[in-house]
Amino acid sequence: MADLALIIFLIFMALVFDFINGFHDAANSIATVVSTRVLKPQHAVLWAAFFNFIAAFFFETRVASTIGKGVVDPVAITLGVVAAGLFGAIAWNLITWWLGLPSSSSHALIGGLAGAAVVHDGWGILQGGGLLTIAIFIVLSPLIGFLLGFIHMVGVTWIARHSAPAKVDGVFRKLQLASAGAYSLAHGLNDAQKTMGIIMLILFSTGHMTAADLGKHAPWWIILSCHAAIALGTMFGGWRIVKTMGMRLTKLAPVGGFAAETAGAITIIGVSLLGIPVSTTHTITGAIVGVGATHRLSAVRWGLAGTIIWAWVLTIPLSALIAGAVYMVLSPFI
Repeated sequence: MADLALIIFLIFMALVFDFINGFHDAANSIATVVSTRVLKPQHAVLWAAFFNFIAAFFFETRVASTIGKGVVDPVAITLGVVAAGLFGAIAWNLITWWLGLPSSSSHALIGGLAGAAVVHDGWGILQGGGLLTIAIFIVLSPLIGFLLGFIHMVGVTWIARHSAPAKVDGVFRKLQLASAGAYSLAHGLNDAQKTMGIIMLILFSTGHMTAADLGKHAPWWIILSCHAAIALGTMFGGWRIVKTMGMRLTKLAPVGGFAAETAGAITIIGVSLLGIPVSTTHTITGAIVGVGATHRLSAVRWGLAGTIIWAWVLTIPLSALIAGAVYMVLSPFI
């Protein structure tokens, strides 16, 4: 058995990543509802954090199982690999937060874990099928978000075409509270489970879980601690990214915020039920761009969108590179 203090430290480190995930991705949950002035920032983060946490009680932990056994071969995982993977993910999250770029915490974690694992045991440690599915949804999730955001915006515009603008604004200010809550529920559902998968890998690699346990519902102490950590991170909010997502990418009214959040929530909950870890960041960005594109293509700041896409492209390789380098440093000691 590995040293208990080291296990506790790595579980704490995983929860720190979860906190930073919530802090980094708070922008995804609240940017639209803040930019449309439906909620004040301090109220929006509390609203989002509440739904991040209660997602723990509504869904199976299928995404956690995918992270636990679908990215790298769990048999070859060591505590050093997990530690380096978490460090790589945390480092990339903090870099992109500082730059105000809405990159994917999920892909940073996957890249970090994969990078450290490859340095540890070669390319054969990677699970090709699981990584292929994740790679496909790197492309599909923002496209689905874009399409649903576009469709939702066209639909609600058509339904409200004969109503006075002031009345439409008032109705959708109320509806956006529900859509923001639904999106935050989806965010907590998919993203908290990624940290659950990492904690389960830590316990498996130290003999506290069996291979069969990785495919089962996560223990409740793991579920509640992960949802609490991501909710706490959301409460602190990543204001640099809120500005990028809700104010600089395109101009949103309450009806647009409702359409984007609803599209993002439907997409993320749907893939989560299939056990697919997707980027909530990519999804909501695609939905926001889809809403903006219903007005005119020039309503979207495509230069900024291009910068965001470059951050997406670089997330997995650079977090993997950081994690691989950290593993080479840590491996003699762990």
